[in-house]
Amino acid sequence: MKKAHMTLEASPRPAGRGIRLAAKIALFLGILVFLNYAVRWLANLVAFQMWPQHANMAVFLLFASIGLYILLLAIPFLPGIEVGLMLMAMLGAKGIVLVYLCTLLSLSLSFLFGRLLPSRYLARALGWFHLNRARDLVTSLEPLDTEERLRFLLRSAPSRTVPFLLRHRYLIIGVLFNVPGNALIGGGGGIGLIAGMSRLFPFPKYLLLICLAITPGPILFLLRAAQS
Repeated sequence: MKKAHMTLEASPRPAGRGIRLAAKIALFLGILVFLNYAVRWLANLVAFQMWPQHANMAVFLLFASIGLYILLLAIPFLPGIEVGLMLMAMLGAKGIVLVYLCTLLSLSLSFLFGRLLPSRYLARALGWFHLNRARDLVTSLEPLDTEERLRFLLRSAPSRTVPFLLRHRYLIIGVLFNVPGNALIGGGGGIGLIAGMSRLFPFPKYLLLICLAITPGPILFLLRAAQS
């Protein structure tokens, strides 16, 4: 009877943990949905029809849109691309070049933030979501340098896929920047943040990588502008 009583008392714990995890995930997703709607509302507010009486506001709106685009693209899961499309529509071919340069700056900022962010904060976030194995992995990698991290990951990988991804990590990151639907993993800002936090990419190589990886979009827009 005592054992049965102890079993009955212990059984609610996994269920309670699952409920707490579901509540945390729902809260996280709710915040993301709210922020996405807020950003779209703000973009629609800024992108109003310009008339001659609005000429004195044009410079302010331009710089506000540039700053908003850089900020939104650097933050994971926020739709910065909509503001970028608005800038290209407003400025034409010059706007395409401007958006390209702003994208380089934004993705660099997300990478540097990830590089400077202490690993213990990521470990706490993973622990908050009860991802204990990932938390322990981050904690184990914290004192290691780049080469030691790479050797540790290659040695500890549970399958053959992970070593392949690690050896071709520059190609994988370049592809992820251009894959439709990469918003599910945080978009460009999320990819840059993860790349910086991994500490497997020296910044000069990462900068060269994004210079090449984000060129297909601007080239396509320039060709369309030239044809029209």
